[in-house]
Amino acid sequence: MQTTELDPALSQTLDSTGKNGLKLVIANKNYSSWSMRPWVAMTAFNIPFQEVSLLLDRADTAMQIAHYSSAGRVPILLAGETTIWDSLAICEYLAEQFPEKKMWPEDVAARALARSICAEMHSGFTGVRSAMWMNIRARFPGKGRTIDAQADIGRISEIWETCLALSGPSEFLFGEFSIADAYFAPVVMRFRTYDVVLGPALDAYVERVAAHPAVAQWISGALAETARIPKYDVYPD
Repeated sequence: MQTTELDPALSQTLDSTGKNGLKLVIANKNYSSWSMRPWVAMTAFNIPFQEVSLLLDRADTAMQIAHYSSAGRVPILLAGETTIWDSLAICEYLAEQFPEKKMWPEDVAARALARSICAEMHSGFTGVRSAMWMNIRARFPGKGRTIDAQADIGRISEIWETCLALSGPSEFLFGEFSIADAYFAPVVMRFRTYDVVLGPALDAYVERVAAHPAVAQWISGALAETARIPKYDVYPD
């Protein structure tokens, strides 16, 4: 278990508004794409939280998760007496609790688009999920190129191109780093692991996301982990 460093000014604000004591339950940084999303968002926006790390694919994994939520899945955000057990719900909760952080784009149309692509990521792209699982430490160049995965790669590319074009000359999908970028960060990890070649502008976006301090910190954590899940460490022929 570890705790992020608290910003003194923010800590004082949290104490005065009763928003302190956030605890985020996640799984292995190397494999858990769902855990990555709210962790990166909270870290990127300097929202202090206590991290609780559980290990996937162990005999007691389900029991450990059930200790925090009966839903049986991570991530889980514990905020006082409130429990939020879905990554998108967590991000929405945080955006509501910390409006000054501007975690979503300020423009109404851009915010609607950002929410739409996050919801699409949340519910779709099963081709990429099933054939190109997240493993930050591994390299599987050229693997996982099923018909469904290729279609998903095409759709993700379309989304990124649309958002980057609308945001003008900027580093991220909606100008400043937002929940949308945090939500697609696990896709960036997959594209790097499987050596997905995109156009120059999208390749540059992938590298910018990977280099973002919050994402880079997650990657460092994944590389430092010693726990392994053998079935995800070798890509079958």
